[in-house]
This record gives sequence, structure tokens and C-alpha cells, in this order.
Amino acid sequence: MRTNRLIQTVEAHTEGLPVRVVTGGSGTFPGATMAERREWFIANSDELRTFLMCEPRGSSCLSGAILQPPTHSDADWGVLFIEVTGVLPMCGAGTIAVATVLVETGMVTVEEPVTTVRLDTPIGLITADVAVHDGRAESVTIVNVPSYAHALDQIVDVPGRGELACDIGFGGNFYAFVNAAEVAIGDGASDGQGVGIPFERDRAEDFIAAGRDVMAAVNEQMEPVHPESGYRGCEHVVFLAPGSDSGQSSLGVRHVLINAPGWLDRSPGGTGTSALMAVRHARGELELNTDFTNESFIGTSFTGRLVDETNVAEHAGVIPTITGSAWITGTAHYTLDPSDPFPAGFTL
Repeated sequence: MRTNRLIQTVEAHTEGLPVRVVTGGSGTFPGATMAERREWFIANSDELRTFLMCEPRGSSCLSGAILQPPTHSDADWGVLFIEVTGVLPMCGAGTIAVATVLVETGMVTVEEPVTTVRLDTPIGLITADVAVHDGRAESVTIVNVPSYAHALDQIVDVPGRGELACDIGFGGNFYAFVNAAEVAIGDGASDGQGVGIPFERDRAEDFIAAGRDVMAAVNEQMEPVHPESGYRGCEHVVFLAPGSDSGQSSLGVRHVLINAPGWLDRSPGGTGTSALMAVRHARGELELNTDFTNESFIGTSFTGRLVDETNVAEHAGVIPTITGSAWITGTAHYTLDPSDPFPAGFTL
């Protein structure tokens, strides 16, 4: 077998979202912090991301994580989160998968009933408490970064769909929250019954198209910028199912999550759950230390909980925890034949 690249991975899924965890072959990237390593990777080694995430080895609905030595002594491992779109500052589902992989492969010291894994990420230190029984990581609870409601009760003008009410929240990434029943199916018209896109699996492509439109409009008209890190841009749109809109359901929702450049997240979304809880808390609809269930389009769920209040610059913020499960599906070695016409993969 001819190859000039060999990457070892453990394959997993977090509540339905496939996650590829790179355990070997990538080397250590330069940088004094994981944020610096992220910037170096984007500038100098992004073809590794596209090699793993894009076709023919990956797909648009695949998430990934590259393990690195930590840059801080209080962390077990460093992590870069990768997707088809780029290198994320944080990924909740990816964190749950990484913690599960580290425990079940013995890459951290395992203790029962709880193993605490500390991950050095571009957004900061993330702590994951893994519930372990007979060596199996049954669930993972992560303490996420400070989250906040960036802007409430915004009106975004979406070409072909009219004006939509939305909230924008941050939970490690920026999210726009929209009620699915208010979103026109296309060309500015409803389905004739006075409602938006039906909350049904066979309407996935309608949600993806609407998500692209909303993302573009939000970034053009009110692009969010994190007041401390400078991270900018909304690359996630959450369509809340009927009965899940603010004021009707404070302790649980169903939703469709669309990620840039246009794919439907199979998981409930860890950073999205954090952002949504921050929005609900800002509205006075979700108290601290109260379980909040966030259900994905395929019926899987994360349980969120706000454990403290904080500040994010001038914004009132919260500290969220997210609990979910991941399952290992296999291991793999990815190679690159020198004659391969797609050495960095491709998107279509």
C-alpha cells in the first residue's frame, strides 16, 4: 500500500452525530495556547481538516476533533474541533465524544463512578465528568464556557421569506433562534395553512435551505461579535418546533439545528443548548439548577442545567452544564495515495 499520510482515528457518535477523533498521525501544532494552535492550523495545515472532513473520506454531517498535548498543566489533553466549515472554538457534542473516547481507550486514568477529564480548547478549559460503569462511559457532563444572550427580539429580513423574529445567543458559538412555524417555506409564502415549515423529517431540505437564508441575513444585518474574544459570525440556526417557543416551554424544547454551510445536525447541539438556556434565563424563563431538555430532530436529547451566573463583558451570562452520551463505532487508518487526485478532499 502506497501512502504519504497516515492518520489514526477512533470513530464515535454523540446522540446521532458522527464524530471522528484523531488520536495519531497529526503531530503537535505550534502555539503557546490552543487558541494560537487553532490560528496556526487554519493558516498552515487546514488541508488536514478537509482531508478528514470532506469527501471522499468524510461528509457534510461529520464532526471531528484532533487530540493534542495540552498547553496548560491543569489539562489532560488539548483539542481542536473541526468540521467541513472550519475549525470551531468549541463543540459540545465533540467534547462528549472526545471524553468518551479518552475513557474507553484508556488514554486517561479511569476512575469509577466518575472520571474527570480536563480539555484544553481554543475557547478555554472545559471540564468533562464521565459517568463510568464497568469501563463503559455511560454519560458525560461538561461544564461549558460562559454563555449569554447576545441580542433578544431581533427582526431579520430574510430575502424570499420576509421578516422573522429571532434571538441570538452564545454558548461557545453563536446561534440564531427562530420559531419554525413562522418561517415561510419559500418565495415568501406559507404552506397555505398559515404555518411555516412542517416539523417533519421529510422536510429536512426545506429547513436546510431556510437555515442558509437566515444565517446569511443575520450576518449581513446584525453579525454578532463576542465582546471578549472577538469571535464573530453566526454559523448556526435553530428552528424551534411548535410549542417550544419562548414562553410556552421553559423546561424543554424540540428543534432543528442547521450548521454552516448547510447541514442538519443530528445531535441536539451542546453549544446550542447552552446558548438557548442563556436566552431563556435572560428572559426570566429558566432558573438556575433546573434541568432543561433539548431534543434533536431525530429524537435524541441533551440535558442542560445552569449552575451559576457570571458576566461576559457588558452582558449578563451563565455557566451551563450539558449531559449526553456517545458511543464508539470503530477505529480507522486514513491514508493518502500519492496519485490521489483529491489529496485535500473536496466539497460538492
